[in-house]
Amino acid sequence: MTNDELGRVGIWTFAFDAQPATRVREAAAELEELGYGALWFGEAFGRDTVGQAWLLLSATERIVVAAGIANVAFRDPITMAAAERTLGEAFPGRYVLGLGGQRVNAESGVLDGHPMPPVGRALPMMRGYLDAMDAVPAHGPAADPAPRRVLAALGPRMLELAAERTWGAHPYFVPVEHTARARKIMGPGAFLGVEQAVVLDTDLGRARELAREHVDGYAQMAPHQEANMRRLGFGDEDLAGGASDRLVDAVVAYGGVEAIGARVREHLDAGADHVCLQVLTRDPAELPMREWRELAAALV
Repeated sequence: MTNDELGRVGIWTFAFDAQPATRVREAAAELEELGYGALWFGEAFGRDTVGQAWLLLSATERIVVAAGIANVAFRDPITMAAAERTLGEAFPGRYVLGLGGQRVNAESGVLDGHPMPPVGRALPMMRGYLDAMDAVPAHGPAADPAPRRVLAALGPRMLELAAERTWGAHPYFVPVEHTARARKIMGPGAFLGVEQAVVLDTDLGRARELAREHVDGYAQMAPHQEANMRRLGFGDEDLAGGASDRLVDAVVAYGGVEAIGARVREHLDAGADHVCLQVLTRDPAELPMREWRELAAALV
């Protein structure tokens, strides 16, 4: 798989979890026909990442399906390595495994003769998780080509690890400045696929209100996201007591398709290989088909 096979623009969504499998298949097939290069999905408490990937891959023929991300806290590396190989062999060149999250409740050591990653600090944990996946012996048919891996990397050291040990990085909830820094840290060869939250609404007051709700949710409840924003120069005036306009405008693109297209170009100019758009709406359980269609017509 090359950078070009993902295209410049993809879709990122959590919305499939609330939909029946039949509707997910229909939506995935339409997204492929609309011309998007990749379909990224998160993992929380809906479908597990392996089942969701299989559902999307089996409903489509060409589009790349990417876990953005598979939570390493939910499964041991033996299980993850086996699933990666299975999906890669069944759907050659179409599966990207994004890894992220934190293992805080598992025992480190050895399981069935295979090393288990340490728990606690993110960097040694992720390095150990990758080591453990690589140590799992292969049985059965091999995927050709092998699936690509990326890391949910934000900080400099995790970005370095992503470039060193995987295809690249999948930063989430980041402004364009982070994209430029990530490219500088990882060098020119690593893949950089950036998530960009968007609100497609020309009523700018209403759009910013929705964007602020999204930013507040992550900035106040995700310590790693807050830490990343502080590294980028945002302070208490931007984070305490609700997100500032400056922070909201940096993280979310809102307005018409022209404004969203401009933000995509900024990320690409800053060094991103691919930008996956997360459309925000008032009802996150609904599939934003109208917005996906409008954006495809303008950007794909």
